[in-house]
Amino acid sequence: MPYSPEVLTIAQTIQLSLSPVFMLAGIGALLNVLAGRLSRVIDRARTLEAQTSRVTDQENARHRWELGLLDRRMVIINRALFLAVSSAVMTCAVVATLFVAVLASLHIGQLVAILFILAMLLLIASLVAFMVEVSRSMEANRVRSEWLR
Repeated sequence: MPYSPEVLTIAQTIQLSLSPVFMLAGIGALLNVLAGRLSRVIDRARTLEAQTSRVTDQENARHRWELGLLDRRMVIINRALFLAVSSAVMTCAVVATLFVAVLASLHIGQLVAILFILAMLLLIASLVAFMVEVSRSMEANRVRSEWLR
């Protein structure tokens, strides 16, 4: 008769996979925030592009500066999204590997640990990119000095 893991073994594996699943929920929330920020940046860029032909030279220079900033922010957000999705994929690989290891009686704990570490590193990199993007967004949101006089 072929090997069939006990229900208790499967239950323990499900318990082990709960932490990565909670991590997936957090990554999903992060993806939602990043997608929302990207959407707002794109909307702002389109608004500025539409206004550029109708403004003075001084305002035009400010619009071009802000469009450059928005372009850099889009690149950073896209990188953060890529890293977060990569982290989610690695986290799914951790869960799948846990079950494959149990079902096939494989002793691949080191592989599971490496996949989880990789998932965490990708998530950390995504969060760092998010912090960089937030700090960049503050460059355009500061009150201009001519308005403070």
